[in-house]
Amino acid sequence: MYVPPEPPEAIVFAGDGQRIAKWGRLLEKATLPSTMIVGVHGLTDEMLRLHEYSPGFAQERFAAHEKFFVEDVRGWTESRFGVALPNERTAVFGVSAGGELALALGLRHPHVYGAVFCASPGGGYKPPGVMPTPLARTYLVAGTEEPFFLGNARRWADALRGAGADVVMNERTGSHGGAFWREEFPLMVAWAFGRRCRMP
Repeated sequence: MYVPPEPPEAIVFAGDGQRIAKWGRLLEKATLPSTMIVGVHGLTDEMLRLHEYSPGFAQERFAAHEKFFVEDVRGWTESRFGVALPNERTAVFGVSAGGELALALGLRHPHVYGAVFCASPGGGYKPPGVMPTPLARTYLVAGTEEPFFLGNARRWADALRGAGADVVMNERTGSHGGAFWREEFPLMVAWAFGRRCRMP
């Protein structure tokens, strides 16, 4: 968890929470709305993690994790912290396989997550032939030194744009797991939730 010093105006639910929740410190330095991060820990076994994060492999395992992430974690956040925000103030975020999770949950639950933040998505989950409606706003980023993941991000950007979604696609210098993931996160939050003016 990252609990901001002021009451949350926005909330980001993230896979691989043991890594992502720490990025809340980056938001404190920017002129951003007060944003809570709820991180759901990812498994260390990469194959099992992929099965929980991507619907293309083990559908039952993904469905169980989806229910936990979308229903149980949100319910716990509301009961524990009293925070339940509308979808236009709620995002889902992930990197690599977690990017696949963010895309899948954004497509399947746009009434919950109004924005999807996705860095360097893996290739196990591909855009469906027919996109659902409505579509969440989506911000993708990938590095120029990770061609496989950059290609996946471009594929998603093209498919979402083709379906009329609001999409940002940024290509940054860097390789998989690079610092650009952290550097892009405040930009994602600013894009989805706006900036605020600090009082002098």
